Amino acid sequence: MEESLRVCRRCLLLESGEADVLADIQRRIQRIPEKEKTPQEVYQARLTVCRQCDFLLGGICMKCGCYPEFRAAFRKNRCPNPTGNAWAR
Repeated sequence: MEESLRVCRRCLLLESGEADVLADIQRRIQRIPEKEKTPQEVYQARLTVCRQCDFLLGGICMKCGCYPEFRAAFRKNRCPNPTGNAWAR
C-alpha cells in the first residue's frame, strides 16, 4: 500500500516538520544586523498574516518562493502578494 504525502497548507516551517531548514533559517536570522531586523512583535504579526494566506504551502510562499520566516525577519521587506502588502494591515 503506497502512502501518500500530505502537504501542509498554511503551515510555516515550524509546523511543517522541516526542522533542519528552519534551524538554518534561524541561524541566518541571528546574523541579520539589528538595524535591519524586524522588531519581534512585528515579526510575529507578519507570520500570523502568512499563516492565513492562501499562497502559503508547505512552509513556502507560492507568490515569491521564499520562506516567510526569513523574509519577514527583514524590516524593509514587504509581503509579495501583488494585490497589496498584507503585512501593512
